[in-house]
Amino acid sequence: MIVFCHLLNDRSGSPQVLHAAIAALGSKDSDNRLYIGSQGRGVLEECDIQTERYWYRRSRFRLVTLFTFIFSQILLYIKLSRARDIPADAVIYVNTLLPFGAALWGRSTGRKVVYHLHEVSVSPRLLRRFLCGMVGRNADLILYVSKDHRARLPIAGVRALTLSNPIAPALHKIGAETPYSPRRAGVFTVLMLASLRDFKGLPEFLRLAESLLARDDIRFTLVLNATQSEVGAYTAAVKVPENIALHPRTAQPAGFYAMADVLLNLSRVDMWVETFGLTLAEAMGFGVPVIAPPLGGPAEMVENGIDGYLIDSRDHAALCAALMKLADNPALCMALSAAARRKADAVSWPEFATGLRAALAEPKKSEGI
Repeated sequence: MIVFCHLLNDRSGSPQVLHAAIAALGSKDSDNRLYIGSQGRGVLEECDIQTERYWYRRSRFRLVTLFTFIFSQILLYIKLSRARDIPADAVIYVNTLLPFGAALWGRSTGRKVVYHLHEVSVSPRLLRRFLCGMVGRNADLILYVSKDHRARLPIAGVRALTLSNPIAPALHKIGAETPYSPRRAGVFTVLMLASLRDFKGLPEFLRLAESLLARDDIRFTLVLNATQSEVGAYTAAVKVPENIALHPRTAQPAGFYAMADVLLNLSRVDMWVETFGLTLAEAMGFGVPVIAPPLGGPAEMVENGIDGYLIDSRDHAALCAALMKLADNPALCMALSAAARRKADAVSWPEFATGLRAALAEPKKSEGI
């Protein structure tokens, strides 16, 4: 039995990868179980698995959110303690640094604890130190999503493996069957999918669109991992250039990838280091060239000038130049597209599933690791 534990369910990268892990490790007939926080509705709703919820709420006040987070982990620990049907040989699968209550319970009851980490930038720093300490004291195995991730968040004394995130098979299939051609939407379309956080490069995206307003043949599409009301509140607080089409979170990103000419990831490397960049891999599966940060997981995935470009989002001039170069050179777009598809094919679902099953089959730390 595998007990998966996660905090916030939405359509960002970490729950999507957990969804993939659940699919790889079980079936509708398995007795695996998923514990998720009570706030958020997203991709984990689509898992074919018994699901339990524990209380959690975020607040616009960071200190309040910190206290509710800690309280949520106490409740998770209690909920697991009351589950009398979890066998002694169950694996406790902790997704991200956050659900430390599950790791504490797993270690205190002698069960194997596996952490699947996706993040580096956790604030405040004291919280990050605490959460990393929880991993070091309780984990039997850590799964990282890239070599850079493993180097940036080393945790001593715990066996660690690097396992690249997969593209969901259904999405990859659609991408493989969708031909890429420049300006298929009638204009050159610049796409970004991101959380509603400034460190994800939202101000840089808005500035980029505003700088290219004179180019009627270039349009921008921004898909935010947020509700319609949250998107409305955001647009009321900032000036959105008229060449941007803004959308709330979607369960069907394929339609956006299928119409894009280039995908952007503008995460600010001085505030947030991407450990992998799942939207980059997904876009490349559709043959869409990408522009990504020159640090972190994206720098391992994207080969500058071959399947996309590595540009710091703070380098506004370089971003503008790259977009205009692509918009004016269909042959270059096609060459980058072909290379992007080849790169995406290397992010193999079967390889992910095989590696994950092998990792979880390894013995506990007390049994020789």
